[in-house]
Amino acid sequence: MKKAAGGDVGERSGMLEGNNTCRCARQRIEEAGISTGESRDVASVWPALRVGTWTDTRDTLHMWLQIVGKLRLVGAPMVNHWWQTTFYVTPRGLTTGSIPDGTHSFSVDFDFHDHQLRIDTDSGARAVVALEAKTVAEFYSQVMAVLRELDVHTTINASPNEVEPAIPFTENQQHDSYDPEAAHLFWRQLHQADRVMQRFRGRFAGKVSPVHFFWGAMDLACTRFSGRPAPQHPGGVVNCPDWVMVEGYSHELSSCGFWPGGGEEGAFYAYAYPEPDGFRAYPVTPEQAYYDEKLGEYVLPYEAVRTAADPDATLLGFLQSTYEAAAINANWDRDALDYQPVQGARPK
Repeated sequence: MKKAAGGDVGERSGMLEGNNTCRCARQRIEEAGISTGESRDVASVWPALRVGTWTDTRDTLHMWLQIVGKLRLVGAPMVNHWWQTTFYVTPRGLTTGSIPDGTHSFSVDFDFHDHQLRIDTDSGARAVVALEAKTVAEFYSQVMAVLRELDVHTTINASPNEVEPAIPFTENQQHDSYDPEAAHLFWRQLHQADRVMQRFRGRFAGKVSPVHFFWGAMDLACTRFSGRPAPQHPGGVVNCPDWVMVEGYSHELSSCGFWPGGGEEGAFYAYAYPEPDGFRAYPVTPEQAYYDEKLGEYVLPYEAVRTAADPDATLLGFLQSTYEAAAINANWDRDALDYQPVQGARPK
């Protein structure tokens, strides 16, 4: 999925204030049937993590995630849009879920509490690789050795994707940092983003992806589909075959997510493919959100959510209004696609 980046957020606020047809985020959320709940101790829930303080750790972790992600890529059966390749957020970190291995299976979990990579097999065997400062080459060697010890025999394309330069894992001595506190804070960012995005995902009756973590661009994403095919994607992503993007963007969509590389503390993003006329001029909320012309997507700095009086409502407003920017301007069948639970189905 696309990456998001931060930038000047001031230019969007004037348009929002001057548009009398713009409904507030809370009204939109209520009309979509989303309850934001009561405010809590925001500082303890939405952590601050400045990008500049953990870039080396982030870049090393990105390569480790790619190594493990490729294990799922080669083991799992193909699912549309590459949904079989992703990680999922857990109460302790990230997991691959179950990966087929012939008639057996295994799973791999990043634990950002105990700072371990755990590999479990259906035989009950478990092996652990420490998450600590070490080179990508060392991490790769340790993971592959542990897999052999567990009688899991798999090979991957041992070079990263969607990054430049693409240093082969076995040769990468450049990335060797791991700050456990930063890794834990990053997981906490993902945990909160996942929690709110799961609520947003549940308000759609059409085809919608899981809330899942793509290891290529290192972003958490959720994608809704109109049901119509899309023009063939032109590709052009660095160190990624064009057919990967063609598969990923085969159908008309509205996507949103969180990326730990944008703004001062990461950024939420939203985009449409193909982008309909009027999308980039739609009045989205909150006022800190803006359309990034270079990226071709809306961006909301993470810190704008973290510091809001009601972070959940702020993020839900961004997700809802950017979805509307796509669905309204592309004439999606919202009567069929926007989910309304039957009487009695809504949990109390």
